[in-house]
Amino acid sequence: MKRFALLFTLLFMPLLAHASEGAARLDLTGSWVGIVSVLLFFVAYLVVMAEEYTHLRKSKPVMLAAGIIWALIAWHYQSQDIPHLVENALRHTLEEYAELMLFLLVAMTFINAMDERNVFEALRSWLIRKGLGYRALFWVTGLLAFFISPIADNLTTALLMGAVVMAVGGGNKKFIMLSCINIVIAANAGGAFSPFGDITTLMVWQKNIQATNGMVDFWVFFALFIPSLVNWLVPAAIMHFAVPNEKPKGSGVIVAMRRGALTIVALFLFTIMLAVSFHSVLKLPPVIGMLTGLSLLQFFAYYLKVRGEKTHSRNGDAENIGNPVPFDIFRKVSRAEWDTLFFFYGVVMCVGGLSFIGYLGMISQVIYGGWGASNANIAVGIISAIVDNIPVMFAVLAMMPDMSVGQWLLVTLTAGVGGSLLSIGSAAGVALMGQARGVYTFFGHLKWTPAIALGYAASIGVHIAINRSLF
Repeated sequence: MKRFALLFTLLFMPLLAHASEGAARLDLTGSWVGIVSVLLFFVAYLVVMAEEYTHLRKSKPVMLAAGIIWALIAWHYQSQDIPHLVENALRHTLEEYAELMLFLLVAMTFINAMDERNVFEALRSWLIRKGLGYRALFWVTGLLAFFISPIADNLTTALLMGAVVMAVGGGNKKFIMLSCINIVIAANAGGAFSPFGDITTLMVWQKNIQATNGMVDFWVFFALFIPSLVNWLVPAAIMHFAVPNEKPKGSGVIVAMRRGALTIVALFLFTIMLAVSFHSVLKLPPVIGMLTGLSLLQFFAYYLKVRGEKTHSRNGDAENIGNPVPFDIFRKVSRAEWDTLFFFYGVVMCVGGLSFIGYLGMISQVIYGGWGASNANIAVGIISAIVDNIPVMFAVLAMMPDMSVGQWLLVTLTAGVGGSLLSIGSAAGVALMGQARGVYTFFGHLKWTPAIALGYAASIGVHIAINRSLF
């Protein structure tokens, strides 16, 4: 958490570039630099929202906006003869993105490797033979996302379950779209009740464990289990009736997985365990565990290359073939959704710039100073649907308002599930927009925002009712 503490200092508190310079961070919220930066961010997001109509990749506008925002900030500080403060803040924001990008890259590589080994096609074949319809699959994938997310985090869970939905759904775009929305909601809700399920939950736990003399301990977060479940079940029950009441089309022929498929699945699960263990036990960034797991996949790819390949006939019999095309791990890396990765870069850098200017800190001061804790915490969730929940939570924790345990759990819940209101409100949603390009879109998700908002309100009401003793 030292990295997080440093980021609090950089983004939301008065900063010192160098002791010898004695230069403090400037408040640019009312300056032309701040106003232009906000407008740039707003316009960039409008262009992202219109992607399905303009067919302009979503990474382009936010990357351009990020570069201009930081250039304006740097120019202003240079004109004030404060040269290093912006550079230091930018480097730390870039470090945050680097961790996210590498984490995503490893997860995408594993998923592409499993896809190449026919894991998802075999699963699709098995589900078709079981006779499950689209509605049953809708609930199965949502339930799995809800319970995998507290362990594997919502981003990895969304990518994994999204691959399953894409394989099972075939050409049924309506099923894929609704299932993607369901997965985003379930993954975000599942991550909200576990201290390791979401970065914001982890931040609240680590920050409050000392500030409240241990009242907000590890186990108290599980009081959010039922509210989180309600947050997913309400919109899922409404969307259920829109899911096609059909069965996936398929011949029912057994599709055999290629050699090493199950080993790669096991390596992926082990890699997730490594990421969790590196963070919880060794206090290292989870991405180190992910990259360590990727190295194991590389060694296994070498083993497949040395031992040769096998192919499968329709009846499942296996036979060796000579001079096969080797399993190349870097081909899987090249298949990663680079537009999504660069979109994340643009968003992280834009929000980092706005945070450095002082807007998020200003918003936190306004809502907690004048609205009251409950209204402010509910607003945090709505804000996180537009701005990433991590910097929003940074702002809240930098203020450290005097709140009860129940209120800290409320802001944990709303920041975790509020991102489900829009497809761009969470890492899970953005990743699935890249994975299911042209099918799961911003406006497709927006049509169901009222149902998601109903679940958001219901989860807040349930939390206040059943956890009244914590307020």
